[in-house]
Amino acid sequence: MKSKVNLHSMTSEVIVDVQKNDISIALLEDKKLVEFQKEGRTEQFSVGNIYLARVKKTMPGLNACFVNVGHEKDAFLHYLDLGVRYRQYEHFISLYAGSDKKVLPLHKLPKQPATEKDGKIQNTVKNGDEVLVQIVKEPISTKGPRLTCEITFAGRFLVMIPFSEKVNVSTKIKSDSERARLKQLVTKLKPKGFGIIIRTVAEGRREPELKQEIDILVQRWNDVVQRIRQRKTQDKVTLVYEETSRTVGLLRDLFNPSFEAIHVNEPKVFEEVREYVNLIAPECHNVVKLYQGKTPIFDNFNVTKQIKSSLGRIVTYNHGAYMYIEHTEAMHVVDINSGNRSRSMDGQEVNALEVNLASADELARQLRLRDMGGIIVVDFIDMQLPESRQALYERMVENMKKDRAKHNILPLSKFGLMQITRQRVRPVMDIKVEETCPSCGGTGTIKASILFVDLLEGKVRMMTREMGLKRFTLRVHPFVDAYIKRGLLSIALRWKMHYGMKISVVPDQSLPFLGYKFIKENGEEIDMREESDNL
Repeated sequence: MKSKVNLHSMTSEVIVDVQKNDISIALLEDKKLVEFQKEGRTEQFSVGNIYLARVKKTMPGLNACFVNVGHEKDAFLHYLDLGVRYRQYEHFISLYAGSDKKVLPLHKLPKQPATEKDGKIQNTVKNGDEVLVQIVKEPISTKGPRLTCEITFAGRFLVMIPFSEKVNVSTKIKSDSERARLKQLVTKLKPKGFGIIIRTVAEGRREPELKQEIDILVQRWNDVVQRIRQRKTQDKVTLVYEETSRTVGLLRDLFNPSFEAIHVNEPKVFEEVREYVNLIAPECHNVVKLYQGKTPIFDNFNVTKQIKSSLGRIVTYNHGAYMYIEHTEAMHVVDINSGNRSRSMDGQEVNALEVNLASADELARQLRLRDMGGIIVVDFIDMQLPESRQALYERMVENMKKDRAKHNILPLSKFGLMQITRQRVRPVMDIKVEETCPSCGGTGTIKASILFVDLLEGKVRMMTREMGLKRFTLRVHPFVDAYIKRGLLSIALRWKMHYGMKISVVPDQSLPFLGYKFIKENGEEIDMREESDNL
């Protein structure tokens, strides 16, 4: 078996690719891609958002209700997710929603009875009731968001809970003296009317850091209160708190002083990230760097190639072994194959164990990378010896310790299947790495490929002569880039001399072989493709 990785020596980098319509974030550990997130810049209904919404329909049979939060599908709120402080929030909203009344401190508001643990939704919530809800699971497939009325504000070190007084410490902090120190310190610092959960990363932190974060979290609650008071009409859903951007949100959960660098390719997001890092770890402000290279940022840090090789239906690894990954509505299914990997001289059992152990390493990475949630069933190569099956189970458990998502792993069944459940809060990262033929557009017939450069020159002529552009960037596949730039008097140079413009030809690994993009100075893409390109 391989030796355990020393996590403390592992270097981590975050690469942030900001485009016009979306933001992609890649986490590299020792230059290897382990997490990848991509979302639209106008994306709504993110985990952590808080809404002042209205109950649309109660469902006694489910002991739940559906709530309108502005999504095309109504959000789901189960009775157990109302929380013990539901009536307290209900009273607060009735007092201050759309009101100019002076807001009393939370601990001075009249105490309301706690919600019964075994109550019924129809006895607690009515159609048309106004409720303060927080998203705990993003819309997935045909399902709307999942909600809770247990409002929390998550910081790096602490989680704050309004209308509570309890201070709890993460069970992962094992030292009794440290637990007692943190509990005593936070109890002294927190304002009345707020409960606090102390996160694992708070271990060893001092009073100024914790005080600063408590002040930030209290301000977030005050902002929510202000927006509740400013609510204009009861008919519309009101977003009263928006979770930080995906960039900052990911950093909040992942950030540690071992980060070698955080590279961002857009000045505004760069400032946003730098401000956040200055806030939580001033000593690490130098790790945030603005990327200004001409090559796409993911290409520069070898992320594009890793995405293409790691996110397909078939993933190869370890000398020819490979796995099939299929996503269905009900579960994710993984099939392990040894492929043409060289067989061990020690027999089939040893070979199967070696392939399975390597598969366990890659599978743990794939679960994080794709953010696969729900039920995962893995068909490993059959092994007969109980000690081999136990070694595989232990290896999988060890690998999954680095996974922040809640998960549960069962030992191999008698059929050689491993069952895994993993927390599911957003849709699985399923990126199509197969490319539609850029030459024929799927028709099966193309112009002679030797004419592709003539096609590009025609586009250049159109941009300079008809559109009047004198400065732009042409992005092409690296192979085409090398062809255009080869020789002393290259094709790119001849274009510049003939058309009298300034053109930058840049390789882009994300493009298919005969794909291309024209980019203006302001970063806007110019669509120059025509139907005749594929004829």
